[in-house]
This record gives sequence, C-alpha cells and structure tokens, in this order.
Amino acid sequence: MDADRRAREQQEQAAREVKEEEKQRIGGVLPNFNVVLNGHAAPISTSQKFNLAFHSITDPATIGLAVVAGGYGEYSDNHTGYGHGPAGYFKRFGAAYADNANGTLIGNAILPSLLHQDPRYYRKGDGSIASRIVYSALTTFICHGDNGRRQFNVSNVLGNFIAGGISNAYYPSDERGAALTIENASIVTVEGMIGAQLLEFSPDLTAYFQRKRQARRERKLAAIANTR
Repeated sequence: MDADRRAREQQEQAAREVKEEEKQRIGGVLPNFNVVLNGHAAPISTSQKFNLAFHSITDPATIGLAVVAGGYGEYSDNHTGYGHGPAGYFKRFGAAYADNANGTLIGNAILPSLLHQDPRYYRKGDGSIASRIVYSALTTFICHGDNGRRQFNVSNVLGNFIAGGISNAYYPSDERGAALTIENASIVTVEGMIGAQLLEFSPDLTAYFQRKRQARRERKLAAIANTR
C-alpha cells in the first residue's frame, strides 16, 4: 500500500512539474520545455515524454525558426538541388522543420520511452563557470535514466543518427547517402552541445537583466522623489 501511495504521489509530482516546464521560455520567446531548472525532478511517463515533444515541435517559435532557416538557406543557396523561388524556399523550410521534428520525436520521446531514459536537461545551476560549461556539453552524451541514475545518452546520440538517416528521404538526391547521415547527425550533436550552454546559463542572464531593469526603476523613482 505504501508503495502504491508513493507511486501515485510521484506521478502527481511529475504531472505538476511537467505542467510548469511547459510554460518555460528563454527570453519569453524560445521554448524551454525540456529543462529541469532546479536539477531535481520526478521521472516522467511515456505519455509525458511525448507530450513535451509534441508541445515543442508545434510551438510557434519552433516553426518560426524553421521559417528563418528556410529563408537563410534560400539566401545562401544551401541545398542547390531544391532550386530557387517559392518552391525552393518551402522545400528548405520543410527540411529544416522536419530535421527538428524528427530529432525531437525520436530523441526526446520514442527512444527515451523504449530505453527508459529522461529526455530533459537537468540544469546544474551552481559551481564554477568552467564546470558548468563542461557539464552542459557532456549532457549530450550523459543523461538521467528513469531510475534516477546517470547513464550514456543512447536516446540522444542514436536519435541523431536515426534522424540523419531519415533526412535522406527529403534532401536533394545529389546529397543523399551515408555522408549526409553522418554529417547531419554530427551537426545536430554539436548543436546540442552548444545549445546546452544556453539551457544552463539563460536563467542567469535573465536574472541579470531583471536586476538591471529593477535598478534602473529604483534610480528613476529616487530621482523623481528628489525633485519633489
């Protein structure tokens, strides 16, 4: 009975935490749903893993980034096999969005559910800047299991290669093959290592700018009070 009660309490705690995580954004814009800000969280269920993934890939900001990526690809003439003009742009946009969606669904939902791994980033939040940089980069390869133990992040690493393989279905024919798979998987892995720095340090930057704004408000109020 105690075990059943603990399980229910853990499920309720996980539900509350996921609900809060779905509100998290970097700079009030970029989705930050897969981050445990305080470094401690209850394990989440398969449905919650999929819910976080779908919440992320359907977010307007995620779609907006693909819109920008499509425009940049058109401007820089990436993937020339797509051609140019509206058709070329929408192919580039579609590829950018598909890369993100495939990687998120496979690496953050499907594989974590099968392998019982937690797809979320557990923020370190303290220690030296150097230690936090190293910790953040290594989370690309090390994750929390549903059992709470640290383990090799098979979901992320394998997910990047699976998503890279799937990209052969929609990238220009002259770019397909093993080279595309390895290139895309490597790029996403490196991007993950860099992106983890943003997940780790963005709350610090937000707090810094909030303090700056508060200090400016206080100076303005003090100046007004002194003129009376």
